[in-house]
Amino acid sequence: MKGKKIMGILCYTTKVAASKTVAEIESILVKHKAQSIMKNYKDEKIVSLSFLVNTGCRQIPIKLPAKIEECYKVLKKERKSNKAVKDTMDQAEMVAWRILKNWIDAQMALLDIEMVQFEEVFMPYIVDTTGKTLFEKLEKKHFLIEG
Repeated sequence: MKGKKIMGILCYTTKVAASKTVAEIESILVKHKAQSIMKNYKDEKIVSLSFLVNTGCRQIPIKLPAKIEECYKVLKKERKSNKAVKDTMDQAEMVAWRILKNWIDAQMALLDIEMVQFEEVFMPYIVDTTGKTLFEKLEKKHFLIEG
């Protein structure tokens, strides 16, 4: 395709409703021993999933966000050079969840062949007693693990 920019965003043309994708994600997680899955909403949109994983020692709480606003900003930026890109919040919601589903599919494939452990894959999203994820805590410390 000479002269045309190839869109780099995975799933940017998806038409699968976010609610359908979230249901698919829930099914994948349940098949891999997730428990007590809860949908978290903002302005009537699902913005994250929270669930528990039993590691054998204890249950670990995980909060998996779909960063819809960030996805929307990228779609808007891409639309400037590619008019085929639909840059609405609804599209951003569908794209964000679909990409997240693809990521979870890939991670669960690694889990299935025992290359990783569940808590290893979701480590950045493990939630502490204050409701902060491990990623958020490390980000605040500029990713300094010690001290």
